[in-house]
Amino acid sequence: MKKLVLALSLALQAAALAHAEPSPAGSEGVPVKDYPWQALPGETNEALERKGDRKRGERLYALCRSCHMASAGGSPDGGVPRLAGQHRSVLIKQMADIRSGARHNPTMYPFAVVLADPQDLADLAAYLEGLCIQANPRRYDAPDAGQQVAAGRALYDRACRACHGPSGEGSMHKGYPALAGQHHRYLLRQMSEIRDGRRSSAHREMVAIIGSYSDDQLLAVAAYQSSLVMPGKVCAVKAPSGKR
Repeated sequence: MKKLVLALSLALQAAALAHAEPSPAGSEGVPVKDYPWQALPGETNEALERKGDRKRGERLYALCRSCHMASAGGSPDGGVPRLAGQHRSVLIKQMADIRSGARHNPTMYPFAVVLADPQDLADLAAYLEGLCIQANPRRYDAPDAGQQVAAGRALYDRACRACHGPSGEGSMHKGYPALAGQHHRYLLRQMSEIRDGRRSSAHREMVAIIGSYSDDQLLAVAAYQSSLVMPGKVCAVKAPSGKR
């Protein structure tokens, strides 16, 4: 417990120095069969191969809860993503990408680097994946919501459904993120950054698909994505036990 408190203290101090994060850079690693589109860093591969300890992961989540909330449901305004119920493959890859600088995220970087090793990544991902998805994402709620969701559905069915699934369930084995239950604001920001080349670790096929999308199209597809519900994973918000 003392080590975790010290780590959290160091992370909070490092947050003030987030501008010192390394510039985005590619990373070399051993290709993984389930990720034919990208060679992953060795740390990612190692974490994926380890069995995660959910109890230990819950303790490690103390580093994350101030931003992602006790339920791991993300911030009330929708700017910070829901982590609960996300595939462990996605969580591990994103944490490793941020740690290596492959994904430029100055806010997350000081916290991600506090994690000690691939086992920490595996444990934290196992805990988060096992949480249910809260039934109250921040959806697009402007007066034209119905029109935007309908337009977004057409775009989603044409270009997104094949990878992310009919219910936005994604794929743990292929590393495609679950979109169901995610906040509209976060989805829109991430797609905008991918389209504009500001998220260098993004799936190259996704870059190609949304590279020509207009702002209005991104708004619509994010509106539809945030309306999706993943079967069997939805629950009322429930905070972790708080035991340490």
